[in-house]
Amino acid sequence: MKKTAAALCLTCGVAFGSALTAQTPAKTDKVDIVAVTGCLRENPANTWTLVNATDPSPSNANAPSPKEIASAAKAGKNEFRLIGVAEFNLPAHRDHTVIVKGLHIKATPTSRLNVTSVTMVAPSCEAAPKGPVLH
Repeated sequence: MKKTAAALCLTCGVAFGSALTAQTPAKTDKVDIVAVTGCLRENPANTWTLVNATDPSPSNANAPSPKEIASAAKAGKNEFRLIGVAEFNLPAHRDHTVIVKGLHIKATPTSRLNVTSVTMVAPSCEAAPKGPVLH
């Protein structure tokens, strides 16, 4: 009888704990995986940024497909600091246009990308697009 009561109490506790978990609101601090195209720069040493970068677009963590590479915009107006870069050979892509995929960490003054892939799009960088001409 003691074993049955203990098992019943354990079952009640699991059910009660599950009910509490189900009622707890989900945390909304989600970090999105994005793809960004821009010019890879190093300044100062071992500090990597993506300049003249496009707006982040939803993506996955994998390297871009040939279709994504072919359709990548070449320049934008954003800047991102790149983190988690030790696994990537960034010096080989210095001053190249690249697609960087990673976790987008929004911050002021400069957002960061925790890198999951780097793919070269072009062996040079394009100038940032000019804004509207004010008269």
